[in-house]
Amino acid sequence: MSDENNEQKFGGTSDPQDTGTGPRIRTQSECSITSDDGAQGSSGKRQRTTSAQFMVSSGMTAASPPKFVTLEEIMQAANGMRDMALVHQIVVDDDFKLQKVDPPPNTLHQMVNDTMKKAFWDLLRNELGEDPPSYTQALVLLEDIKKGLFAVLLPQHTKIKQQISEILDGDLIKQQAENGVLDFGHYAQYVISVMAKLCAPVRDDKIKELTQTVDVVDTFKGILETLDLMKLDMANFTLQMARPDIIAHSVELERKKFADFLAVQTDGLEHTTKWLLRHVDKNETPPSNSASYENFIRYVVKKASWEAFIDLLDWAEGEPYPETFMIDETRLRDLQMKTNRLTAVGTILLVTLSNAGPDLQSIAEFKGSLKDHITILLQSVKTDKELKEALANVAEQVINDVKEAQRKYQLVEMDEVSEAVLRQQILSVSDPSHKIRGLVRQRIKEFFMDIIESSTAAPQKVPTGLTSLQRELAAIAGQFLRIISHNNTVFCIYYYDIVSAALPKPA
Repeated sequence: MSDENNEQKFGGTSDPQDTGTGPRIRTQSECSITSDDGAQGSSGKRQRTTSAQFMVSSGMTAASPPKFVTLEEIMQAANGMRDMALVHQIVVDDDFKLQKVDPPPNTLHQMVNDTMKKAFWDLLRNELGEDPPSYTQALVLLEDIKKGLFAVLLPQHTKIKQQISEILDGDLIKQQAENGVLDFGHYAQYVISVMAKLCAPVRDDKIKELTQTVDVVDTFKGILETLDLMKLDMANFTLQMARPDIIAHSVELERKKFADFLAVQTDGLEHTTKWLLRHVDKNETPPSNSASYENFIRYVVKKASWEAFIDLLDWAEGEPYPETFMIDETRLRDLQMKTNRLTAVGTILLVTLSNAGPDLQSIAEFKGSLKDHITILLQSVKTDKELKEALANVAEQVINDVKEAQRKYQLVEMDEVSEAVLRQQILSVSDPSHKIRGLVRQRIKEFFMDIIESSTAAPQKVPTGLTSLQRELAAIAGQFLRIISHNNTVFCIYYYDIVSAALPKPA
């Protein structure tokens, strides 16, 4: 195994945008634990369709004949998970937008792509430069542009579409070319005028640039590039308009796609089961009557889920994520990294302020500036090794900030001994077992837990000593809360079944 794989991730598993106004965690009592449509049987008992699917897929039932799946079924499930991933991304990310995908730089794909484009434009330039000009490529180009304009029109743009069809009429343009009267530049200016009416304001500068371009080939090249951006703008606009409907149906869609996944995936909840049951006391005695047992299971699921969610912020490198969070793995890794980094910033702040004296501790401007400088120096840190390497520069910056503040506010400047002590304390923050670092991390996790457990949208108190990090804490908490809230709404039916299968039944 390489050194890179052995390297401890920043923050390790040290001991223990919105701070309560975001989406709430759906408790077990709030989510459906019946079949997907929430229907009740004629006897009033819960229909355990989903539970049955789970029990079969996780191997918790008695032995049964082996089930075989076709390659087509597997591919359909894989495609379904991709659809589910896109819907999930739209739901949990307010800023989600479709992006233009370019070939990776310095790759064969990019080289072929660039070569093909250059060949087309060179051929067009050569044809237009002939005497008389040849318009073979020009006619193809105008037809492509016509389709591109149609792609950025809204359904109500019927008159504009009719006008475009009349002016960019393929047969008419072909006749003009055959008769030697085709004004290629005139069509370019017409297309630009239409684009100016249809484009988003962010593309106005590009349209202005096109109107000032003299070379006709460069003009059409810019037209195609701008049309691609306009199509992307239109797609994102459509997505924004459809977002409320997507969110409204996302839970049903994700449950269905995940059920399809479980149908072809052997033991498809293996890691989810291990993760959740780590937080369940299997020796806890359930009540004897059925009604109380139901409420007991709901309580245990809720409590275990909350603790398990927080556990995701301390996830060990290389350990498989729960299957119910596999779409969020990248987002959770990013939030874990941000939490670890914020823990280091908070630790250095506490260490510094405890050495700087009470006078500087009360100056908000100094604390804000100090936090910003530390954050900048640690912004690329990802591992404990990188943290250790960065702390020398952090220590020098912190000591310099403290001295400047002491001079600015006419306070007694720290001596060499105090400076050496502060430097050493900052350097020791790289130790994963650092007591203050562990305390800061525990306070951050408790803050997140308070938000998850809160039954209201009331603001939560920022942990003691971390008020300077309120904005950063709120940003991480908001993103984390959105992910786990949606996840719990979708998958709480599985969490209920996992817990109820692991606990003893009532007598």
